[in-house]
Amino acid sequence: MVRPASFGFNSETAANNAYQQNPDKELANSIQKRALEEFDRYVAALRTHDIAVEVIEDSKIPPKPDAIFPNNWFCTLPSGKVIIFPMFAPNRREEKREEILQILKSRYKFSDFEDWSEYEAENFFLEGTGSMIFDHPDKCVYGCLSARTHKPLLETFARAHGYRPVFFTASDHKGVPIYHTNVMMHIGTTYAVICLESIKNQAERIRIKQELQRSGHEVIPITLDQVAHFAGNMLQVQSKTGKSYTLMSRSAWNILSSEQQQTLSVHSEPLVVDIPTIEKTGGGSARCMVAEIFLPEA
Repeated sequence: MVRPASFGFNSETAANNAYQQNPDKELANSIQKRALEEFDRYVAALRTHDIAVEVIEDSKIPPKPDAIFPNNWFCTLPSGKVIIFPMFAPNRREEKREEILQILKSRYKFSDFEDWSEYEAENFFLEGTGSMIFDHPDKCVYGCLSARTHKPLLETFARAHGYRPVFFTASDHKGVPIYHTNVMMHIGTTYAVICLESIKNQAERIRIKQELQRSGHEVIPITLDQVAHFAGNMLQVQSKTGKSYTLMSRSAWNILSSEQQQTLSVHSEPLVVDIPTIEKTGGGSARCMVAEIFLPEA
């Protein structure tokens, strides 16, 4: 997780992120302070539940309003690889700091390192685990196509790493393409949260549901209204003792029905955090703030 130094509204990403809200001037003056408080409470909650977390401080220069969402520019794979991704917004490319990679390298073992940033010059983008939802045991990767998730690159990446690509299109209630797959979909070990109604093509919708069921996941459908409250933006993690938790925001948990809450709780204990400033201004939630580390310690 990256502790922000210059959190704020990013006009470059707002071009295709319908969930960002530009704060008024009075609120804007306190955005960074509020974001830090929410971030620190999130980290404290993780550590209280014995979940290992690496916190890296954002650098102040240049200002990076979305540095708090590191899962978009890099990811690690269970194979031991570290991957750097091509980013849509030019100012988000500044988040790719060599310093962060060196910290990871000093603490964990890499089997390989790949940088796909060269595709930015061709306007091809694939924004990490925002664009792709991995089902690692099934060697499958899901992606809803958008300006930030290009089909040819998704296919190339998946097959280069031994995954089967499953792509589809998804849009919000206004018909606007959903910018990141992890806004409307989450896969846990034995369950999957997904907004099926955002997938307008019936054949695609049926196929995605069947894929998830085939791989042993109980499908928990959510609505577009619930997506707007970040109910699709969850992440399942394990504590040091092996207990499973599902990370989500307070707004996501509160918008779920009691039946959805109960079903989710059967599979994994919810760990709910309050991050309203980060959600409203950044257009991302609890999952976006965490980049998983599938690497052995050095």
